[in-house]
Amino acid sequence: MQENLFLKMQGISKSFPGVRVFHNFDFDLRKGEIHCICGENGAGKTTLIKILSGAYVPDEGIIYFEGKKLDRLNPRLAMELGIQTIYQEHTLFPLLSVVENLFVGREEGKFVIDRQKMIEKTREVFEYLNADISPNAIVQFLGSGKKKIVEIARGLVQDSKIMIFDEPTASLGEEEIENLFQVLKKLKQKGVSIIYISHRLEEIFEIADRVTVIRDGVKINTYDIENVTEEQIIRDMIGRDISTFYKGGNDLSKEHQIGKELVLEAIRLSGNGVKNASLFLHKGELLGIAGMVGSGRTELAELLFGVKPIESGEIRINGKKVNITSPEEAIKHKMCFITDDRQGTGLFLNLPVLDNLVMASYINNKSEIVSLREDAKNA
Repeated sequence: MQENLFLKMQGISKSFPGVRVFHNFDFDLRKGEIHCICGENGAGKTTLIKILSGAYVPDEGIIYFEGKKLDRLNPRLAMELGIQTIYQEHTLFPLLSVVENLFVGREEGKFVIDRQKMIEKTREVFEYLNADISPNAIVQFLGSGKKKIVEIARGLVQDSKIMIFDEPTASLGEEEIENLFQVLKKLKQKGVSIIYISHRLEEIFEIADRVTVIRDGVKINTYDIENVTEEQIIRDMIGRDISTFYKGGNDLSKEHQIGKELVLEAIRLSGNGVKNASLFLHKGELLGIAGMVGSGRTELAELLFGVKPIESGEIRINGKKVNITSPEEAIKHKMCFITDDRQGTGLFLNLPVLDNLVMASYINNKSEIVSLREDAKNA
């Protein structure tokens, strides 16, 4: 093995009943580099993260860490080796302070916890990261960007050697993304090796030293970033030339024609940070709403679904003016809202899948009796 290789995976395969997720996968990570992994949804990026964090055990293959073969990698060993994963969803204790999150399970002090020493170390880490975060702040009151920095700081406190970032910019604003990139570059200078999972090519070309493309659980190529183009990466990701997407112009297929009938009209809506927003949705139409993080995309969706109150403007469904003051009213009008906060507001995590699937249907149920058999049939 090369001396500067920190991590090496050879011939890694992983399957679940009826599904082959990874096949003969090779990957290596150098000391102090940012190595990006990209691929379409379902390509195997999440499986890779879970194998490296010890959550999944590969069916075949060998993993080397600092030149030594690992017989079996589990979460505890991954932590001891200094492999830290920062997931897309925050993995912090929201009701604890920042300093408590950084040192949970690794508190300073022999017989009594030395909180002051932990606070001093926390301040040193934040000073290094150029982050203005109080060690005593309660995590649930921090913004998404600062929570991400806290997770990075936790890795530094624990002397992480490898940090894995899973789509870290998904919920960050433009300024927060820029701050995150500056932090990543500092980690690189410190000698920390970084695996960065993303499908945003502009990010990859800004921060990566190398990029590996995965498709259907197979490594397609690994490139030095200066020797590859966006078109090459896209072609590797999808398995065909990007030009095939544009053949035939903008003609709609016979199977999907947009009707003339308006099913939803939002006229000059204001509230929740949105001002005078209008949109018109036709039957069978897929209407996209684009904008930067913080531009009001989510806020507009919350107005339409009754999550937040409308200050002015009106909503029409099938030509009739409606007064949507709550999600319950929206559901009665056959509307559905798939939130970006799956854990916080999208699912009942302590309830079974069946209950999550049929919960909204109870609003339109005129009977006071719940039929479990009917629920299972509808699900």
